[in-house]
Amino acid sequence: MPVKLSDLVVHCNQLLQTNEFDDYCPNGLQVDAGQVEIKHVVTGVTASQALIDAAVGANADLLLVHHGFFWKGEPAPLTGLKGNRVRALIQGGVSLLAYHLPLDAHPQLGNNRRLGELFGFDNVAALHDKGLIWGGFPREPMSPQALTEHITDRLGREPLHIAGGDDLIRQVGWCTGAAQSYIEQAVGLGCGAFISGEISEQTVHLARELGVHYFAAGHHATERYGVQALGEHLVEQFGVSHQYIDIDNPV
Repeated sequence: MPVKLSDLVVHCNQLLQTNEFDDYCPNGLQVDAGQVEIKHVVTGVTASQALIDAAVGANADLLLVHHGFFWKGEPAPLTGLKGNRVRALIQGGVSLLAYHLPLDAHPQLGNNRRLGELFGFDNVAALHDKGLIWGGFPREPMSPQALTEHITDRLGREPLHIAGGDDLIRQVGWCTGAAQSYIEQAVGLGCGAFISGEISEQTVHLARELGVHYFAAGHHATERYGVQALGEHLVEQFGVSHQYIDIDNPV
């Protein structure tokens, strides 16, 4: 069943409360390719050329991503790689809808909520007022090796583990993507381990000195789930069809 693009965008903006976030990019409709009605939605993590080409090949009307365009500090002209991507979207008749921090933080559909559910922890809940740090409890205290194996099993890739703290982990905190800078806040919230997507040089020293186990589980790997949940929500809300396309990324 088709839905007007304008109605779908208004619904998503309200659902994700985009006006509550001071983000690094615009949230919402980023490229309007002229399709008034949306029938088929493709979701993916990042609006790379490979994902755009796949969405065009799948006859999508709308591409919904977590990482879109127009980040703060980057050049504004639509030339080079960005020009190629925008051109491919418009020529393919695919509009681009992107949600960054609002899709990390949403209490039901967000990356952090969905990652916690994937891990199967108990009492999964936001620990941060903006929903950017979440936490939960393994059903039994876990050794660092056991948590490494658990993350590997659920995400399909082995995380980089920086050891710190006690041998048994009782409370786990996480924030998807490039959120390694939240490690000190996670410790202050009682977490014996913190999971994020990326790691910086200073993260190693912080983990050791703070006494917390840090797991860099992959930016892409930790952020595959919010867009899928939002896509399925749009199926239920509007009756559109939905297809998730995963473009492999080892980072």
